[in-house]
Amino acid sequence: MIGERVERRLAAVLAADVAGYSRLMGRDEQRTHVGLKTVRRALIDPTIAGHSGRIVKTTGDGLLVEFSSVVEAVECAAEIQRGMAVQNRDVPHDLRIEFRIGIHVGDIIIDENDIFGDGVNIAARLEGIAKPGGICISRQVYDQVEGKLALNCRPLGPQNLKNISRSVEAYAVDLEGAAAGPFDPDDMPLKVDYCRASDGVRLAYAIAGSGPTLVKMANWMNHVQYDWESSVFRHFYTALAREFTLLRYDARGNGLSDWDVEDISLDAWVNDIETVVDAAGLDRFALLGMSQGCAVSVAFAVRHPERVSHLVLYGGFARGAYRRARNELELQQVKALATLIRTGWGSETPVFRQLFSSLFMPGGTPDQLQKFAERQRRTTSAECAYRFFETTRSLDVTELLPKVVVPTLVMHKREDQVQPFEAGRELAAGIPGARFVALQGQNHIPLEQDPETERMLEEIRLFLKGK
Repeated sequence: MIGERVERRLAAVLAADVAGYSRLMGRDEQRTHVGLKTVRRALIDPTIAGHSGRIVKTTGDGLLVEFSSVVEAVECAAEIQRGMAVQNRDVPHDLRIEFRIGIHVGDIIIDENDIFGDGVNIAARLEGIAKPGGICISRQVYDQVEGKLALNCRPLGPQNLKNISRSVEAYAVDLEGAAAGPFDPDDMPLKVDYCRASDGVRLAYAIAGSGPTLVKMANWMNHVQYDWESSVFRHFYTALAREFTLLRYDARGNGLSDWDVEDISLDAWVNDIETVVDAAGLDRFALLGMSQGCAVSVAFAVRHPERVSHLVLYGGFARGAYRRARNELELQQVKALATLIRTGWGSETPVFRQLFSSLFMPGGTPDQLQKFAERQRRTTSAECAYRFFETTRSLDVTELLPKVVVPTLVMHKREDQVQPFEAGRELAAGIPGARFVALQGQNHIPLEQDPETERMLEEIRLFLKGK
């Protein structure tokens, strides 16, 4: 009735269900039913009671729980997921009972023993976007638990949830051992987000994986979607995403970011990464620079030492090729390549693209060479490629090197065909306390079949995890 008073209260709401429940029941109905009853009785119900939660209702594969404390709700969810990870340790992946959990805090309506309202609906929708074995929380929950719990929360950005009129900012809670089984990139479609730089340029970025945050600095020829799918780069990025929360983005003039831009400069690139990490809600992170991205990474680390925990630089330089040229002949050789880029980039004739691919990865397979050549056409226009090339070859951050105060790892191939080995040594020598690792081989791109790629990945893991 219109005049009837509705009981309301503020509460933390936890929604959970079993991922792939219908599939599990179809495969082995009795095993699934008994298994779910067992984990409810032995783990889930006692954990909820131990955190002062109230089970509002259950369905065949899920439950809705109310908490008076947001911290208790998140602690309860983390304990459940850790317990389920232990339960599933020796269970085949296709037989595991894995819960997805969503948590929101908001105003709810009380009707006898049931609860209703946006607080409930948003929790249920967040559960729907959580990965199996994972927890997804709203920004309201994150604000309440930040600094109170020893948990890493990875920003997912604004989410358009089904039947929710406004976007909801969401976070994934990363739990060591909480996710059942290893990270499988095939089970996680890449979500691309966008933000705008101060001059209006639209920038594309994507986040994948879990663990400590690693931001890959944009460089020449990036495409967050195509690189994730390509046989040239996929192995490298998915390997990093298995260990870290990996953020990649496309530089202005590249990939899914705006191509038609006025300003291509060191300052613009540094401002762009500021825009991207702010949009992603990142405060402090490790930074990975590759090739031209190394110089930009140095500039960012000097400007924002409080935001960079570690600096990893591969195949890069402090001085661009125009600055390094020792004589007119060397300078003209580099300028000849710039002319080829401007005139041959968009050509239907494959000769230029094949030459360029062979330069970057002489050890590439025919498929990798073809994919890299195709990447040239997908990532940018001939004019943008030329402007980018001219700017990076004119960079000089040598005066910034002594100002780098964060732990730094520099790696470089001895016979790199794109950036000379001495450029990497010069980069490392100028940064106080930097560790330099010389890698064998010619490939500028870390190819999957190259044995030094695994060594490179292991060096990154050891350096960032402090082992």
